[in-house]
Amino acid sequence: MTIHPMLALTDEVRSALAEARAVVALESTIISHGMPYPRNVAMAREVEDIVREGGAVPATIAVLDGIPRIGLSADELELLGSAPDVAKVSIRDLPHVVATRAHGATTVASTMRLAALAGIRVFVTGGLGGVHQGATDSMDESADLTELGRTDVAVVCAGVKSILDIGLTLERLETLGVPVVGYGTSDFPSFYSRTSDFSAPLRADDPATLAAMMRAKWDLGLEGGIVVANPVPEAEEMSRADIDGLIATALAECGQRGITGKDITPFLLGRIVELSGGRSLETNIALVRNNARLGAALAVAYAGAAPR
Repeated sequence: MTIHPMLALTDEVRSALAEARAVVALESTIISHGMPYPRNVAMAREVEDIVREGGAVPATIAVLDGIPRIGLSADELELLGSAPDVAKVSIRDLPHVVATRAHGATTVASTMRLAALAGIRVFVTGGLGGVHQGATDSMDESADLTELGRTDVAVVCAGVKSILDIGLTLERLETLGVPVVGYGTSDFPSFYSRTSDFSAPLRADDPATLAAMMRAKWDLGLEGGIVVANPVPEAEEMSRADIDGLIATALAECGQRGITGKDITPFLLGRIVELSGGRSLETNIALVRNNARLGAALAVAYAGAAPR
């Protein structure tokens, strides 16, 4: 297997890929911009442990000193979670952060691209980006969607972040030809809650079926990713009525403060944590744990289905 020369892999990840063993990519924006320190670092280490317990190798992805890194050491996780100068890096930002030798936390889109360059096919995150509310005027749409249309990675998530326009996001994914699969559910989850006003277009009830879908899609030459929508555990979810009220308040504040672009999501998530008295943070951590368990099982199933 040829590794892209601009990537730096840990020995653990490099060995697993060379031996065609299960590897799970993990994003880093959730660490640097999604949760407060030191909870973010503790969460990152716990998620890596969950992936290992599931029989796969974790590969947290970030850019440090301008080098795209596939897998991080404990010290690098600490730096990523605590340093004040870590940029939020989507696809458009990768060339700049590499050229300036800066630190960058990768979003869903950039993590997908770097994972694919390393040969990793399963990626675990919290929630997808998508079409923002009011996008018919602002044209604000996440690069996560276009990346899903072109990069061959299965993304395990708890649905679309509930601060977004879920209906328009699902429409956009359909246009891009991206399969959206509810795992063990016919309802499309909305991040903090297990349901939304929308159905999951497809359903699968076990990792083997998901792995077979991945292989069938790419063997047919159908480029692009697969969205695996895995609902937050029932005991940890927030009611839609509660979270919808908090989102409305936070969105109004966002407009009053003139917050736009890539600053919207971290502001909203942080403000919702404050408005919910920390409840949303606990739900966020619970759904990431849950996604890590499924991601590990999916990576193991996909590796087991690979031709030898």
